[in-house]
Order: sequence, then structure tokens, then C-alpha cells
Amino acid sequence: MLENKVEENVQVSVRDNNVDQALKVLKKKMQREGVFREMKLRRSYEKPSERRARERAEAVRRTRKLERKRLERAGF
Repeated sequence: MLENKVEENVQVSVRDNNVDQALKVLKKKMQREGVFREMKLRRSYEKPSERRARERAEAVRRTRKLERKRLERAGF
């Protein structure tokens, strides 16, 4: 199953020759977009059954985390 993804160019401007700061900003943007996670997942082949199991586990973790946050906001 192919996913239709729109690829956008990430652009970071270097100000006052501060390459270290620009690199930090770039890494943060890539982390937020999930580039590093995607690279890690694509290092080796993942069987479809393993992918489904991983995605199910991720969904469970997400819902539990959201529930914890909701309860925390409610004061429990």
C-alpha cells in the first residue's frame, strides 16, 4: 500500500555565520517531523505482521499517555 506523501523542503537560515545554531534548529525540525525515526525503521526490512504489531503497540501507548494526561488535568 503506497502512501501519498507531499515532500516539502526544509529550510534553515544561517545568521551571523552561526552554523552550530542552524544545525541545532535543523535537527529539531527533523526530529519533530519524524525523519530520524523513519530512518531507523527503514534500516532493515520489517515484515508486515511486525509492522502491524508495532503500530498497534504505538497506538496503545499513545492512548494510555493521553488518558494519563487527561486524568492529570482533572486532578487525579
